[in-house]
Formats: sequence, C-alpha cells, structure tokens
Amino acid sequence: MRPPEPSTRLLKLLAATVWGIGAIELLWKGSVLLREAEALAAEPHWLWTAGLGGLGAGVVKGLLLFDRACRRNLARIDALERRYPRSFFRVPFFFALGAMIAVGASLSRAARGDPTFLMAVAALDLSIGAALALSFRHFLSGERVSARG
Repeated sequence: MRPPEPSTRLLKLLAATVWGIGAIELLWKGSVLLREAEALAAEPHWLWTAGLGGLGAGVVKGLLLFDRACRRNLARIDALERRYPRSFFRVPFFFALGAMIAVGASLSRAARGDPTFLMAVAALDLSIGAALALSFRHFLSGERVSARG
C-alpha cells in the first residue's frame, strides 16, 4: 500500500520554507561577513558599497531571474500528475543546492582574515539572499500561477 500523496499546498509550503530559509540564512551570513570585515578595519565606504551593491544586485537578480524561476516552479507543482514528498523542487535542484552550500561555505572560510575577500563574499551572499527574499512574495500570493507569468 502506497502512502498518500502530499497535497499541492504542502509541496508549495515546503518549497516556500526552503526558499525562505535560504533568504534568511544568506542575508544573515552576508551581514556577519561585513561585520568581520569591519572588525579587520575595512574602510566604511567599501563596507557600504559591498552591502548596498550586493542588495541592489539581488533586487535586479530577483526581478530578472528568481521571480521567473519561482513562478515556474509553482506552476510545475500545480501541474504535477503524481506528487512525491520531494516534488517541491526537481531532483537536480537538490544537488545544485548542496553544491551551492558547499561552495558558499568554502568561500567564507577562504575569506577569513582578508577584508576585501570578506566584502566580496558578503556582497555575493547578500545578492542571492535579497533575490530569494524578493521572489518569496510569489509564495505569499496564494494565486495559481502560469509558467510564463
């Protein structure tokens, strides 16, 4: 006997949870890295440039890339004929997510002690975190979405 399929609503909730945790984690990590760079006597104007530049790039990335990816995934979930607990993202996404986490952790470790490298990694983390946070609004809309939308 097969276990019951998860509902579309549950799959969207799981996708929203992963997406939201990613946004919060990357925004937090970016701010921590900026504070580390500040403690190493990084110039304040470069700290602001890295922080605001990362957030600004994230807004652009969110509007141009992540919004579409989020809407397409929600539409894909709506169109699933058979739903599995892991169906909230495609299988390759989970491998890519693992690789991104590993690369991000490696970059953060490599940047320790170098304020310029710390600011660059912080800007990268802030840009991805801001893009995730901005596109998260699609999970809150409650509307059925189209793949093109």
